[in-house]
Amino acid sequence: MLTGKQIVFTAVNTAEVLDVEIGAPEAHQVIVKMAYTTISQGTERANITGNLDVHAFMPRPSETPIFPRYGGYSDAGTVVAVGEDVTDFKIGDRVAGWWGSHKSYCEFPDSNLIRLDNEIPFNAASIAHIACFPMGAIRKVRLEAGEAAVVMGLGILGVLAVKELRAAGAIPIIAVDPVENRRAFALQQGADVALDPNDVDFVEQVKALTGSGAQVAIEVTGIGKSLDQVLDVVRPRGRVALLGCTRSKDFTIDYYRKVHAPGVALIGAHTAARPETDSYPGFWTVRDEMDAILKLQKGGRFDLQSIISEVHSPLEAPEVYRRMLTEREFPIGVQFDWSMLE
Repeated sequence: MLTGKQIVFTAVNTAEVLDVEIGAPEAHQVIVKMAYTTISQGTERANITGNLDVHAFMPRPSETPIFPRYGGYSDAGTVVAVGEDVTDFKIGDRVAGWWGSHKSYCEFPDSNLIRLDNEIPFNAASIAHIACFPMGAIRKVRLEAGEAAVVMGLGILGVLAVKELRAAGAIPIIAVDPVENRRAFALQQGADVALDPNDVDFVEQVKALTGSGAQVAIEVTGIGKSLDQVLDVVRPRGRVALLGCTRSKDFTIDYYRKVHAPGVALIGAHTAARPETDSYPGFWTVRDEMDAILKLQKGGRFDLQSIISEVHSPLEAPEVYRRMLTEREFPIGVQFDWSMLE
């Protein structure tokens, strides 16, 4: 029996660090000792605040949020136990996982892990699953090298989208966010231009940079006003990936003039739309996407470590999440280092 800690959202706007026990692995199950886990602010904010729309294919459970809830779905560590019929992993393997949690030891189905080369550090690998989300959106808009791209919203998904668009050959890459330090960070991460969507001439600025508008856009905010602005800055027959979870209901889009008539494609880019097996153009499995992200990291096409802004002990989680909920300029890349508990 393994004992450890887990970060748990026990009530609205409340994070606690609780003691947990981990039993022996079941068949096709692998237990991983976490090295790092990474916060995905949008998803974790929705969970800790009690948002009812946190599961894409499940109905709302009630009008009252149910707790406990859990954060963390992108992580990396070392295999410490394997269950019956596990053939692809052994004790001591370095791995990155998907759909784990902020926990000392995580139980994974063996299908939710990928082995890491020794050259890939754990802190970079723990971002890899999050990086799959914007990469999937970029695949869906069928970006071609030399096309202009707009990224609307510069949280962790938006900043990763900037890095991946650069690797894919988009130019110019226009990063958009109302928060000044996020715009500055996006420029450091590879954006060509960073704009404030609240500028009165925002649309004119984008069109001046792109001619008649961007060919592609990655909408990461999930906010109706932002989507409306994106539709103003893409050119006719442009492609827009809806990467941000549209949990708000503030949508008053003029679909006839902004989507229908100009032939703009709105493409759902939720990761749940991925195929379970067999990738095909525009739609890759999580495993194949993870492999691609890690190859790009190892090959130096982009550096996931460069987005890490803060690293904390898991014991600091209550304060970290308090800051996430209250600080407008909460940093982009925040991780928990589970070795700090040793």
